[in-house]
Amino acid sequence: MSGLHRLGWLSRRDWRQRDVRVMLASLMVAVGIVATIGLFADHLQRTIMTSATSFLAADRQLASSHPLPEAFRSEAENRGLATARQIAFATMLQGGEGMGLVRVRAVDGDYPLRGEVEIQDAPGEPRRMVGHGPQEGGIWVNSRLLRLLDVAPGDRVGVGDVRLRITGVLVRSPDAGFDLAALAPRVMMHHADVEAAGVVQPGSRVTYRGLYAGTESQLSGFHEWLQPRLREGQRWRSVEDGQAGVSDALDRAERFLLLGGSLAVLLAAVAVAVASRQYALGQRDTVALLKTLGLDGRTIGRLYLLRLGLWGVVGTGLGLLLALPLFAVLAHIANRFLEEPVAWQVSPTALLPALVTAFVALFAFAWPPIRRLRGVTAMQVLRAAPGEQGRWVVLDLTVAVVAIFGLLWFYSGEVWLVLALLGGLAALLAVLTLLSAGIVSILGRIRGGNRAWRLALVALYRHRRSGLAQMSVFAMVLMLAATLFLTRSALLEDWHRQLPEDAPNHFLINIAPEKVEAVGDFLEAHGMSFEALYPMVRGRLVRINGEPVRQAVSKHDEIGALNRDLNLTWMAELPSDNRLQRGQWWDDTGGEGVSVEAELFEEMGLSMGDELTFRIGGQQVTAPVRSVRSVQWESMQPNFFMVFAPGKLDNLSATWLTSFHLEEGRKDLLNELGRQFPAVSILEVDHFIERIRIIIAQVTRAMEALLSMILVSALLVMAAVVSATLGARQREGALLRTLGARRGLLVGSSMLEFALMGLIAGFLGVLAAELAVWALQYRLFEGSFRLHAELWLVLPAVSALVLALMGRWQLSPVLNVSPMLLLRRLED
Repeated sequence: MSGLHRLGWLSRRDWRQRDVRVMLASLMVAVGIVATIGLFADHLQRTIMTSATSFLAADRQLASSHPLPEAFRSEAENRGLATARQIAFATMLQGGEGMGLVRVRAVDGDYPLRGEVEIQDAPGEPRRMVGHGPQEGGIWVNSRLLRLLDVAPGDRVGVGDVRLRITGVLVRSPDAGFDLAALAPRVMMHHADVEAAGVVQPGSRVTYRGLYAGTESQLSGFHEWLQPRLREGQRWRSVEDGQAGVSDALDRAERFLLLGGSLAVLLAAVAVAVASRQYALGQRDTVALLKTLGLDGRTIGRLYLLRLGLWGVVGTGLGLLLALPLFAVLAHIANRFLEEPVAWQVSPTALLPALVTAFVALFAFAWPPIRRLRGVTAMQVLRAAPGEQGRWVVLDLTVAVVAIFGLLWFYSGEVWLVLALLGGLAALLAVLTLLSAGIVSILGRIRGGNRAWRLALVALYRHRRSGLAQMSVFAMVLMLAATLFLTRSALLEDWHRQLPEDAPNHFLINIAPEKVEAVGDFLEAHGMSFEALYPMVRGRLVRINGEPVRQAVSKHDEIGALNRDLNLTWMAELPSDNRLQRGQWWDDTGGEGVSVEAELFEEMGLSMGDELTFRIGGQQVTAPVRSVRSVQWESMQPNFFMVFAPGKLDNLSATWLTSFHLEEGRKDLLNELGRQFPAVSILEVDHFIERIRIIIAQVTRAMEALLSMILVSALLVMAAVVSATLGARQREGALLRTLGARRGLLVGSSMLEFALMGLIAGFLGVLAAELAVWALQYRLFEGSFRLHAELWLVLPAVSALVLALMGRWQLSPVLNVSPMLLLRRLED
């Protein structure tokens, strides 16, 4: 018989075996799970990024203090990118009864490339979204300016030398970020009207922006061409480089999707591992038969490699056929709940982890026992159960752990994610090992009887090896699902805590020292809560340990804080949303110094005690680094890169600032505040906060969708684990029925047996999940951690209930088919 004929004969014989069908089903489910989640996570990430790019009104921005060369625009368009232009500057807007300082954005006809502009025809009219800016000769103004200048839509206002008609009320532009330098109300006009206005003169403080949109490959290619041509003062920005609140939400969303995909890989590996190992250990008779027919071990090994490869191809093919329509349905459903849905597409890179997971798990678990079988005689194979000896089990487990976490590393590339999950699983196995000896000792004293609970305990003892293996897998699956659930809950809690409903949405800048008390009284009198008022001076870091900053920091061009003036302050107490990471606060040291924001400290490569020199006006001030703080930029409270000890900057002329929350319907108070304190600048960031909340809402929906898929996947894996030993348990049930066991006794004992396994696995899963989440929160998500007492109560109970129902399910053939017929089926 030729090798091809042998393979065909063995494959047809395999198909009649239940273990092979279970392995194929597990492969199909595993590939379907990982492929669907991979495609869905990729779709959610693209959707979120598309929504987030509206913060730039494009995919990328190029900002410059000088006009951008026309060659940049031409090259971008030649590469297939969409482009737009924008000029930002401050000027005086002339109205009917006066004038006011405004921040102008002059945009061309292609603006915006991403997102939409929200406008009103008049105050109180419905808001509407438009995909363009004002036409030539028109201007959109902030509603507060209408009252301040006593003008209305349709009136004309002056910008330099031109009179523009108010054609709309500007509610929100997509790239209206949070910038303490942009203190004035915003208006929007057409790019073509700037030259006629004559407000941009040599020496004016103007920002020119080029906006670009296209595919990632187009943008990357253009950036590579652009980079050597950039001059000082020109900066290429993406949404991740933009506003702190947005980039933080996106970064955490990407890490969560990465975690979800990694857990899907682990769940799939567990499902394939259980089924393929059961298949491998069931091949003793086939190997013995092949040896008696004269085949040597090498030929048998090749045959099994080809068979495993064949089943792997068939299983992955069926899994992909399952995943593609399921992903299309999920993407369609998800798009209905997202603000800016994108067309779904199949990404080959999202499918790769599914294919690699299936084949690595299949060969890592199935091949080692088969490889050992080929090296022993037929009589030895039939007399023993090679592959079950302790020393081989340890070796197989080592290979399996290396394979699974190699997969995890391949998929995620995050060392802390791998270590956190590995640590959780190691703790789970260690506790299970300690418990197993006690469980076996207790169960060994139980004797049979006609009570369901006695029969359940005896069955646990009789199946102690397979039961402990199943319990380990159940606990592992529960741990992975609980890890994702707890991480999702912690992220949502952090976001809600950092950006509550009453988060500050207005800033007051340039408060004179003699007006500080009066401004505070005004805010309190009108019920506007604020945390504190902070002094502020503007200064630039010029030296580190006496060395010019451009020489001391090699990557100074990439650190925005080193290329502009910083807001400097001093305070006696650490703000409530700051956390000290190194050093001590002034209360403990009593000396002078400066506290540096943690990320800037790392980027600049500073050390504790380094001397920092700042140029403030015409003076230079030097102070040593005394502490390092983490800052929650997304909290919308006044925050600073540099905080000095009290007394160091007392002799400098400072202004003060604060932030407060004001409801949309009370905007008139801003005009009253402006009249009482005309020198105070008011910065409105409520629409920026609203946009952040939209992004967080989309991230939340994505998390919940991914969590739902992982929970369904966990149930499928648990069902696959139960089905792996289905034959042996059904055979035992048929024998008990033959011996006269009643239906109620069989159902009760089976459900109790599985409920006990579920209860123990639930407690172990929660324990391992708490350890994993602690590590993930500390290193991957940079959040806080707390124990979750409610999960210790809920998960074991739910796990016991689910497994009890699965125990009832696996008993159905025993109850509905005659024992003799069932035994014959199981022998086929």
